[in-house]
Parts: sequence; structure tokens; C-alpha cells
Amino acid sequence: MVSSLPFKTPILICSILFYSILLPSTITLLQSPSLTSAFTTLSSNETDRLALLAIKAKITQDPLGITNSWNDSVHFCKWVGVTCGHLHQRVTEFNLISLNLVATLSPHIGNLTFLTAINIEANNFHGQVPPEIGRLFRLRHLNISNNTFSGELPENLTGCSSLVLLRTGFNTLTGKLPFHIGSMQKLERIQLHYNSFTGPIPESIGNLSNIITISVSANNFEGSIPDSLGRLKTLKFLGIGVNSLSGTIPPSIYNLSSLTRLALPYNQLHGTLPSDLGFTLPNLLVLNLGHNQFSGPLPVSLSNVSNLVELDIDTSNFTGKVSTDFGGLPSLWWLVLSSNPLGKGKADDLDFLKSLAKCRELKVLDLSNSRFGGVIPKSVANLSPSLLTLRLGGNQLSGNIPSGIENLFNLTELQLQKNKLTGSIPTSIGNLKMLGRLDLSENELSGHIPSSLSNITQLFALYLEKNQLIGSIPSSFGNFRYLQELDLSQNRLNGTIPKNVMGISSLTITLNLGQNQLIGPLPSQVGELKNLGYLDVSENRLSGEIPNSIGTCVTLERLRMEGNSLEGSIPLAFSSLRGLQDLDLSRNNLSGAIPEYLEQIPIKNLNLSFNRFDGELPTRGVFKNATAISVAGNSKLCGGIPELKLPACLNSVSKKGGISRGLKLMIPLLSGLLVLVLIVSLLIIYRLRKTKREKEPSLSGSSRKDLLLMVTYESLLKATGGFSSSNLIGTGSFGSVYKGVIDPDETVVAVKVLYLQQRGALKSFMAECEALRNIRHRNLLKILTACSSIDFQGNDFKALVYEFMPNGSLESWLHPNPRAEVLNDDLRILGLLQRVISG
Repeated sequence: MVSSLPFKTPILICSILFYSILLPSTITLLQSPSLTSAFTTLSSNETDRLALLAIKAKITQDPLGITNSWNDSVHFCKWVGVTCGHLHQRVTEFNLISLNLVATLSPHIGNLTFLTAINIEANNFHGQVPPEIGRLFRLRHLNISNNTFSGELPENLTGCSSLVLLRTGFNTLTGKLPFHIGSMQKLERIQLHYNSFTGPIPESIGNLSNIITISVSANNFEGSIPDSLGRLKTLKFLGIGVNSLSGTIPPSIYNLSSLTRLALPYNQLHGTLPSDLGFTLPNLLVLNLGHNQFSGPLPVSLSNVSNLVELDIDTSNFTGKVSTDFGGLPSLWWLVLSSNPLGKGKADDLDFLKSLAKCRELKVLDLSNSRFGGVIPKSVANLSPSLLTLRLGGNQLSGNIPSGIENLFNLTELQLQKNKLTGSIPTSIGNLKMLGRLDLSENELSGHIPSSLSNITQLFALYLEKNQLIGSIPSSFGNFRYLQELDLSQNRLNGTIPKNVMGISSLTITLNLGQNQLIGPLPSQVGELKNLGYLDVSENRLSGEIPNSIGTCVTLERLRMEGNSLEGSIPLAFSSLRGLQDLDLSRNNLSGAIPEYLEQIPIKNLNLSFNRFDGELPTRGVFKNATAISVAGNSKLCGGIPELKLPACLNSVSKKGGISRGLKLMIPLLSGLLVLVLIVSLLIIYRLRKTKREKEPSLSGSSRKDLLLMVTYESLLKATGGFSSSNLIGTGSFGSVYKGVIDPDETVVAVKVLYLQQRGALKSFMAECEALRNIRHRNLLKILTACSSIDFQGNDFKALVYEFMPNGSLESWLHPNPRAEVLNDDLRILGLLQRVISG
């Protein structure tokens, strides 16, 4: 064993050297930071790449092709929307703002552990916010606003301990805010507005010592404003409006001298404002407390808030005289004190307007619906020429509209309605050429409407109703090109309606000329109001017929023409008014049958009372609802639903038994004359056939027949005077018959126009055409031609053209009207032989 030692000793020594020298070096090498980083980076890079591909897989729509570059052809750090760190090549920013993407957000985003910013604003990401985001402890900016995320914010979002900006606005997020949101100590901006968050605002939010902005408006938060907010000494913006908060503003908030914007509108807050508010919050730019229940006076100290830009207390309960000196607020551009019981109805209520003359940036001044009294001070003319909106309506103001108001030449809105203003409308208002809305309604203004108003070419709404204006409507109003609403009702205007005013084609909402003293017919230019929704010419002295052109006003929903002297029948053109919901034609001199096509229009209220309508009342559509219609004062109407208690129609009574009894009386007479009737009939038939053969050659070769075979809707419309009631011969179940004269040879014809809206009308048309084609009889009118076309509104039109018989129908001779003598009509009496021949 000793002899073998020299041989094994070198090996042992080498082994010792290897383990004592080389192995520690190898271990040291493997533990080297650079080499470890290389292995780690390689592994982590793959994690980031796979996470991005998982995010891409959740994108269902990419209209701009942004993620087309997300493939192995380039390194993922060069993919669109991806930013990596320079050293470790890890994803640090994820930015896909405003790319119209439709997607859910993959939970794999939580694997991008080096992320410091996520910005996917203004896309269509939906679904829930993945809770895996809570693992991103390096994340500083999270912006998912303007998407359609739903569900709750993850509780573990508080794990994003480095978060500085949290924006989730304009989504549909619900539930309560994470209770421990106050632990995110680095937060500077919370913007959660326009969601559906509920519950109270967490008290812990008062622990965010670095917070600058809190915007949680337009949610469903309830409870009181946390008193802890008073500890946020760095807070500049506090927006918690449009919620269901109640109680008072914590006094501690009035000590946040850093506040520049305090917006609490549309809640249920109450209480008074401290008198020294202007001194404790001297840096305010915006103070919006509107639509709450605040009361008491407006603090005089507001004159100390020299940087104030916006003051809005709309629809609250502030009272008393406005004593604030606004002259020290040179940047003020929005002052809304409306809908408060401010003012005392006294002459000096608007004295503060003098100080507003120094606010040269003022754009909006709204003092409407309050208790301000006295006259409008002349100092209103000294307000900033930059003023766009001036609202003084709904007060107790009296006197004239002050001269000099034309100095406010940039006004787009002037509202002085619902006051006690007197005098005439100044012609100088016509110089306010930027006006879009002018409301002088419900005052005591008198005199003529100045034609200078038509110089306001931008005007889209003009309200002059409920005054004492006289004279005619200025024809120059026809120059309006953008006017959508015109209300001149309840004045003492007279004369006719100017044609060009009735034809203001831009009117789409309202044209109200009711309750004046206007005369003459309704101009046919009414047909140019093709997009109008409401037309009112009621309670005037209009006469004549309702023009057929009204049928082109296809968007009409309300039509009021009651209390005039209109005559004639309801025109067939009404059948085109498919959107009509409210129709009042009462207290006129309208006559004829009530058209059955009204059953097909979705009318909710129909008033036809106190006219001279006759015939059978329809029973379907609006006519089956007794509470929706009124037909009182039409003594010749019959039928209808039982609730209306109209007399039964005579033709329906005869069907039940009257005809049978008459036949029983006629049987003996008919038996005796039967032989005589047969002999005379044969003689008459022979004579008529002979006469017809003599006349047929001349007729068949005439141009008259060729002309009639080519009639059109336009030619029939012209021939009947626009289907005028003066040419109406008679009406039936399926149509009306008009007398017409067809050019150029002035051929007199009878035109039967079918009611295609009436069930069975089309079938009747086809049957009548077929019957008249195959049947010839001396007592049947010869059909000359037929017209199957469309009218000027695109509706189907069908009519039959017959030879005109000037002596009327055979029925009118066989069954004369017993009251004809009373009505000064000629009695039509046939002798026995004539009756037999006619039979």
C-alpha cells in the first residue's frame, strides 16, 4: 500500500486543486450578477412577449390594423403602442389611446410587471377590469377612461402602491369604491366621473395627502361629503356633482385655501354659505353649487375672489338682494344666478349690473326666473360686447326694452320673456345679427312687429306670443333661412298670412299663428313645410278650403285649425300625414263625409266637433276610442261606436226589414206589369243598339278616345281642380267621384278616385274594371279609361274615368230627396212608363 502512494498522490492533489480552485471559480462565475441578469432577462422577455400576444388575442376588432405589427418579424419592444426600458428590455408603457379597438382586457396584463403606464383611453374595451392589474406595483398611470368597462373596480387595485393617476371616467363601472383607496399614498389625481358607482365616498380618501384632483361627478354616490376631505391641504379640484349626496358642506372644506374649483351641482345639499367664503377660498376659479337646496344670501365677500371665472347657483334657494360688487372680478365670464328667489321686486334689484360692466370677459349672464323687479337699467347696454347670452326672463321687470341694447352685437341669445315689459319692440334689435334665439313672449308689448327682425339672418327661434302686437305679419319674415320655431300666437295680428312666411321651409319644430285675427285662405305654400312638426292656425278668421298641398307636410304630428271658417271637405291629401297624432278641425264649416282613411293614421286626439259633416262615422282606429275623439255638433252624422250615441244610419235600418216590407207591397204591382215591362224592354234594347251602331264609327276614330286612354295623375289632378270639393259629385265606401274637364277639347268626364287605404278598395277597383270590360247595359255608364299611377307624394293612385251624365244618377231619379223642395233643388219625378223603361 505504501508503494502505491506515489502514484495516487498526484491524482489526489489534482482533485484537491480542482475543488479548491476551479470549482469555487465556476460557482463564482455562475453567481455573477451580469450572467444571472442575462438568464433572467431572457426568461422575462419571453414572459412579456407572451403577455402581449395574449392581450392581442382578446382584441376582436382592430380597424386601423395597429396590432398587425405584433408578430415575430420585429422585437416586441418595437410593436406599436409598446415602450420598453433601454437596459432590461422589459415593457414599461402600454399606450393604445383612441384606436377604435374592440376588446376585453386580458388578465395577462398583470404579467407585465415592469409597467409604469397603461393608457387605453377612447376605445371600446368592455368586460371587467382584471384584478391582475393589482400586481403591477410599479404602475404610476392607469387610464381606462372612455370605454365600456363594467363591474366593480378590483379591491386589490390598492396593490398598485406607486399609482399617481387613476382615470376610469366614462365607463359603466358599478359597486363601491375600494375601502382602502386611502392607502394609495402617492395618488395625485382620481377621476372616476360618469360611471355608476354607488355607496358613500370612503372616509379613507382623506388620507391621500398628495391628492390634487378628486372628480367623481355623475355617479350614484350617496350619504354626506366626508369631513376628512378637509385634511387634503393640496387639493385644488373637488368635483362631486350629479350624485345623491345630502347634508351640508363640511366647514373644514371652506378652509382649503388651495381649492381652485369647487363643483357640487345636482345633489341634495343644503345649508348656507359662510359670509367670509371669499376670504377663506381666495383662489377659486369655479364655484358651482347649482341644483341643490342652499339658502340664505349670496356672500358679499365673493367680490374678493379676484380670479373667479365661473359662478353658478342655478335652481337653489338663495334669497335677498344681490349686493356683491363684481367689478373686482375681471376674469368673470359665466354668471348664472337663475331660478332662485333673489331680489325683492323693487326698483334697485338690478343695481349690481353696473359693476358687471367692468367684467369685460363676461360671456353668459343668466338672471332668469327670480324675483328681480324694476326696469331693465340702461347700464345693460354697457355690458361687455363679448356677451353671448343674456337671460332676464321670468322676473317682475317692467318698462320698455332699453335702447342701446344693440351695443351687445355679439349676443346669440336674448330672453326677456314672462315679465311686464311694455312699449314697442325696438327696431334696433334687428342689428343684433348674431342672435339665434329671441324670446320676448308673455309681456305687454304693443305696436307692430318690426320688419327689421328679418335682418337677423342667424335666427333659429323667435317667440313673440302672448303680447298685444297688432298689424300684419311682416312679409320680410320669408327671408329667414334657419328659422326652426316661430310663435306669434295670442296677439292681435290681422291681415292675411303672407305666402312667403307660410313657405319658410326651414321651419321644423313649430309654426304657431293661433289666436289672432288673421283672415283669408290658408296659403297653398303650406306644402313647403315638409319637415314641420307642429302647425297651429287656430282661433282666427281663416276661410276657404284646406289646401291639398298640406299633404306634403308628412312630418306633422300636431295640426290645429279649429275656430275658423274653413269650408269644404277634409282633403284626400290628409291621408299622407302618417305621423299625425293630434288633429283639431272643430268649429269650422267643413262638410262631407269623414274619410275612412283617418282610421289608418295613428291619431291619439281627434276633434271634428261643430262642423257640418254627414254620413256614417268610421268605427276603427281612433274612432273606436270614445275618449280620443269628439264629433259633437254634427247633426247629420250617424253610426259610429255605441258610446258616441249617434243615430243609426238609414241604410243599415233598411237592411234589417224595411226592404222586405216594401217588396211585399210591390209584388201585386210588379205581377201586373211584368208582361208590359218585358215588351217595352225589348223595344228599347233594339232601338238603343241601333243608335249605338250608328255612333260607334265616329267615336272610335276620334282623338278624344285616344286622349282619354292616356290620362295621368297630373292630368286628372288638373282636370278636377286639384280634386276640389266644388267638383265633388258624390262619395261611396271605396272612393269619391269628381266632375272634370280634360284638355285640349274640354271633354267633360266623371273621375272616380279610389280610397286605397280602405280595406277592399283595390279589390273593388279590379272587380269593377273586369265587370265593365265584359258587361254592356244601357243603364251602366261606359268606362272611358283607367289610371293606375302614383301621386306627387309617392302614394299609389287609382281612378276610373266615365262619361259624365249631367242629369245625375238613375238612383237620384228613382229615389228623389224628399227635402229637395226645401233645399231649393229641382224635384226629380219619373212617370210610370219612364220608371218601367228605366228598370
